[in-house]
Amino acid sequence: MQFKHPEILYFLFLLIVPVLVHLFQFRRFKKEYFTNVQFLQSISIQTRKSSQLKKWLLLCTRLLLLTFIILAFAQPFFKAKDSKNSLNEMYIILDNSFSMQAKGKQGELLKRAVQELLENTPENTNFSLLTNTESYWNTDIKSIRNTLQNLKYSAVPFELNHLLSKINAHQTNAKKDVIIITDAIGINQKQLQNIDKNNSSYFIIPKAEQKNNISIDSVFINETTNDFYDVNVKLSGFGTDIKPVSVAIYNQNKLIAKTVSNIETSKKTLQFSIPKQEFHGYVTISDNGLTYDNNYYFSIAKEKKTTVISIGEATKNQFLSRIYTNDEFIYTNSEIASLDYNSLEKQDVIILNELDEIPQALQITLKSFVQKGGNLIVIPSAKSTITALNTFLGNFGNIQFKSLENVEKLITKINFDHPLFSGVFENKISNFQYPSTKTSFAIANANPAALIYDDQTAFLSILQTQNGAVAVFSAPINNQNSNFQQSPLIVPTFYKMALFNKNNGINALIIGNQNPFFVEASLAKDAILEVKNSIEQFIPIQQIMNSKVKMTFNDLPLEAGNFEILNQKKWVENISFNYNRTESNLNSPDKTILSDYNTAESIESVFHSLQTNRMDNQLWKWFVIFALLFLVCEMAIIKFLK
Repeated sequence: MQFKHPEILYFLFLLIVPVLVHLFQFRRFKKEYFTNVQFLQSISIQTRKSSQLKKWLLLCTRLLLLTFIILAFAQPFFKAKDSKNSLNEMYIILDNSFSMQAKGKQGELLKRAVQELLENTPENTNFSLLTNTESYWNTDIKSIRNTLQNLKYSAVPFELNHLLSKINAHQTNAKKDVIIITDAIGINQKQLQNIDKNNSSYFIIPKAEQKNNISIDSVFINETTNDFYDVNVKLSGFGTDIKPVSVAIYNQNKLIAKTVSNIETSKKTLQFSIPKQEFHGYVTISDNGLTYDNNYYFSIAKEKKTTVISIGEATKNQFLSRIYTNDEFIYTNSEIASLDYNSLEKQDVIILNELDEIPQALQITLKSFVQKGGNLIVIPSAKSTITALNTFLGNFGNIQFKSLENVEKLITKINFDHPLFSGVFENKISNFQYPSTKTSFAIANANPAALIYDDQTAFLSILQTQNGAVAVFSAPINNQNSNFQQSPLIVPTFYKMALFNKNNGINALIIGNQNPFFVEASLAKDAILEVKNSIEQFIPIQQIMNSKVKMTFNDLPLEAGNFEILNQKKWVENISFNYNRTESNLNSPDKTILSDYNTAESIESVFHSLQTNRMDNQLWKWFVIFALLFLVCEMAIIKFLK
């Protein structure tokens, strides 16, 4: 037992005072002699004995009374088990990502976590609260009550390492208690690296009862006919025994297609035919899982042809006119000597087909063209110097040509996971007719190849810049050097290179994706584009590039939906935004990841544990109770003991 004010114990010496008082009160009896006093003499002896007993009892009770009063003022206590962390600062990390929409035994996981915080957090406890997007430093439960009650789900995924970095950067001399409330979806070992071992961390992992979920992953145009778009809708199913789901497509809130589908496998693609016209709506499903991934918003602009120009000898470019047909493309060819440089800014795709030399002026123009979102395709010439090629390609990325090899090679592998071939092949093909090249350049390239030779070197590589893309072949593909023009691969390859990063006619951006969006608009001086719908309005980061405007949205908008791009309140283009689907899989994470950390069943148990282990056991109240008890005993002795 310890005392907060041990100096008060010196007052125990005052206990000598009641002892002296009681001793001085003891009286001597005078002897009085009477006749026949034997009977009275016995009564006197009994009275004297009872009087002395009463005084000794009073002395004891008063000594104990004063002792307990003095001890109570000295404030005795038993030291807490974890007293060294009693001054720790508290930080609460609350996961408000979409996976917290899942339902537990008492409702949605996030809403239940908020309710437990409101009910169990001590009112006199200061803490800092961090969510996926917001930080509230040095607050208390009273101040933040309304914020918690109105907390919404965030489109930003839960990144524990990022939030822990914020806490670690918060300068303080005290140790920290970090309470992490999350369903642990997406947590991996890398995200736990920022946990400071000197701090006390507690994981509270609410569990979902219903883990079956169906999400709409993407929507794209598979084929275009004269009157219809064949739209593919990709669904993902998570869990077991998934029930059939209703899928519907709405254009401007008008139902245009609907079906019911079974999800037999984890991935399924549904095909719809919708009228070939401007579209500004969404696909929706109805399932009993998460709600955030049940809608996928997309827009289809009025059909616009892609402009393509090839630079090189006309005889070598004839095959391109058969790929870039008039129904989808505006294709032109130009010799290098008669090239109109001003026309290049109006193109979507530029193809350099076996130019022996690339003029310096053209290199500068092409660099600017790619920076503004254009796609460039480079087919080298066997007569080109390696130094000139490397100098030119160095403007776009880390790729280097080496020596020209006169060795015939077969193109035997398609990288089906490469973005260039996304949605092209229904099945992975391994036994196609292999095209070949007679001479080719050896390439040192850090980027994954799209088409690969039999010796595992790259035939076609894609350099993705911030805005545009550069496709680089490692060999000439003229008929004298290669039979690639006769291969079935040539059509999907060149077709997809022209439309690379062009959304394939569909405007459907992911919130939080840093990829820029280009819109054709001519802005007056000091004019800006704004994005708006009935709920939200914002101005994105934008940069004027000739006849186009490059827009970057970062974490905007806050909610998914269909929006309009406006120039001084005049409509320019439709655009749609969707949430990232990273939270759709509710399957439990690897439990062993958190095996080395403290976990708790509820918020209440964490606060109770902290209070029990951190707070000293105060005893002064018990000493006050004992003092009052002996005061009552003293009064009882005085009143009832004669």
